[in-house]
Amino acid sequence: MPGKVPPEKLLTHVFNRTGNADADETIIQGPAHGEDAAAIDWPGGNLVVSSDPISLAASKVGTLGVAIACNDVAAAGADPRWLTAVILLPDESADLETITADLDAAANEVGASIVGGHSEYVDQLERPLLSLTAMGATETVIPTGGAEPGDRVILTKAAGIEGTAILASDFGDEFEIDDDLRERAEAFLEDLSIVPDARVVREYATAMHDPTEGGVVAGLRELARASDVRLEVDRDAVPVREETRRLCEAADVDPLQIFGSGALLAAVPADAVEDCLADLANAGIAAADIGIATAGGSDVLLEGEPLTGSLEDDLYPLWESADSDADA
Repeated sequence: MPGKVPPEKLLTHVFNRTGNADADETIIQGPAHGEDAAAIDWPGGNLVVSSDPISLAASKVGTLGVAIACNDVAAAGADPRWLTAVILLPDESADLETITADLDAAANEVGASIVGGHSEYVDQLERPLLSLTAMGATETVIPTGGAEPGDRVILTKAAGIEGTAILASDFGDEFEIDDDLRERAEAFLEDLSIVPDARVVREYATAMHDPTEGGVVAGLRELARASDVRLEVDRDAVPVREETRRLCEAADVDPLQIFGSGALLAAVPADAVEDCLADLANAGIAAADIGIATAGGSDVLLEGEPLTGSLEDDLYPLWESADSDADA
């Protein structure tokens, strides 16, 4: 089954097996549930580091890879500055030229330098696999686990931006959608960076998080667990673009539970929300106040109902079905 390793397995097999981390006083933020970036004390301030793979999307993997890695660094309060890229290709027919051109363009867009990596052919793969590590520096690290009771929860841009682009580019032929809608949705791939969003929000936020796999609902749960707060969220307050609504209806998926890169979740003190939203608006970034953090549990109430059970991304069954059809 594709998807993230469950939290209980991370606790058992990952978070307590970190080499010399317990004795290393330079580590400010190490591995923890919901924390997508590490922070290390260094002479230039705090070095923020994050690694992320991308394997399932068939289109624009280079563009997606840079955005996903850099977004985690930005959500920790840093400007992404350096990148390393590991590129694994199924065979020589894979489009290395396009992948590296996309990596180059996306890195330039966020002002990051690609400083190293690795490339090779792996014949066991069915599609290219990328893994990028992003690094940046900041004076103040903003964790996922910093939300306090009374903070408001804001979301920039909208839910399901990345998922919408994937639905259009990878599954568009399967849905009865017009060419104009598909073109507009595929263009969402150019709107995945939250670096500009984070530069505004970090001046106010107690916590920031980049919702990716599992979308907004998974991102909310990760923020709640990391911060040990309950998040009470109004579904109707969560912004969803028209293109997202239409494609999700065609695919029968929840716009709040598909890949969410392109949006930033943040906890902001209640007395700072108005200023934060105004600064985002002045920067040309849409945002909404979608709920509140309260004491009483590390969970999420959506329309008053607790989120329970698995939060697998709604796109995974579509990929699995496509692979099964290809094998038939």
